[in-house]
Amino acid sequence: MPPKQKAEAPKPEKILGRLGTKLKIGIVGLPNVGKSTFFNILTKSQADAENFPFCTIDPNEARVPIPDARWDYLCEHHKPASKVPAFLNVTDIAGLVKGANEGQGLGNAFLSHIDACDAIFHMVRIFDDSDVTHVEGEVNPTRDLDIIQNELRLKDLQKVDKRIPELESLYVRGGKKEYKAEYDTMVKAKEHLESGKAIRFGTWSQVEVEELNRALFLTAKPQIYLCNMSEKNYVKKKSKALIPVKEWIDKNDAGALMIPYSAAFEQTIFDMDDEAAAEHLKENKTVSMLEKIIVNGFKALGLEVFFTAGKDEVKAWVIKKGTVAPRAAGRIHTDFEKGFIMAEVMGFNEFKEAGSESQCKANGHYRQQGKQYIVKDGDIIFFKFNTPSQGKKK
Repeated sequence: MPPKQKAEAPKPEKILGRLGTKLKIGIVGLPNVGKSTFFNILTKSQADAENFPFCTIDPNEARVPIPDARWDYLCEHHKPASKVPAFLNVTDIAGLVKGANEGQGLGNAFLSHIDACDAIFHMVRIFDDSDVTHVEGEVNPTRDLDIIQNELRLKDLQKVDKRIPELESLYVRGGKKEYKAEYDTMVKAKEHLESGKAIRFGTWSQVEVEELNRALFLTAKPQIYLCNMSEKNYVKKKSKALIPVKEWIDKNDAGALMIPYSAAFEQTIFDMDDEAAAEHLKENKTVSMLEKIIVNGFKALGLEVFFTAGKDEVKAWVIKKGTVAPRAAGRIHTDFEKGFIMAEVMGFNEFKEAGSESQCKANGHYRQQGKQYIVKDGDIIFFKFNTPSQGKKK
């Protein structure tokens, strides 16, 4: 992910450097805000969702298929024997509490689970329910937001405070100049964190962004705020509690996405068959928010897809934005990347408009691309490669 120049603050996804691994998004929040209920519905799994803190001790992970009308169209067009959509990897992380950075409420373990994620669904409790206890005694969304963000910031500060003395030994006293960039970046990050700000909102040079990417700070991870409303307020599309949350986000995380939804409402739909659920949505003149949440979680990770499509299989392959063609080919098989010759590419929109591969060629929208080609979201690709023993393949 190429960073912006020093004169501009990079977007949140610019400081997110876990490349070449399974990227995932974690569900984070205080205890009893609806994280596990949301996870259960989202993944159609059965993680514990009891009314007491820390019921989710080990992080639950699942793969959620990404709703994609393009993939649906290709499946309908080719009627393949195998259909494989793209997936969002989601982790349900047990609730954080005030003092988690110092080990309160099993905090160190839970913060390490967040460290293994690349973006965050930040769950905020908006609903009032006397039957569901709140770890802080009463519902106060902006206070809860402050608690979580402060715990993440303090944990990052601990990481900096641990690393700087090591770098002083290596660079300042040891004279190893190869550590200069890291030392300067960590010193600057320490000042930034001590001022109460998240890493993703600093102004960083390209070199600094590279160092920050290696450190994988918690406050560098992009966040999507999920506001868990009561079923009644969600249907009415009204809650005064949303106003201060929106103001908090605008002040502290400008540009971040806030999605009001209701776990209770989604649970009601989840328990119905498709016909009854559709009728329920129609009667209440509302929609489920799950698709919006899933799609935006995928985007927050900086991901996109390309397709391989034919009668045998239609498959959506997940890649990072900015991936060049040989690296994308390597998602299918390492031999494809090693022996890459070219990529034959059709844009999805051009293919749909043409109606067939042959017509797409006739329209001049079937292109041969080389090693420097950056794959675009929705590309339909046929790779050509060779190996010493097998020769050319497509």
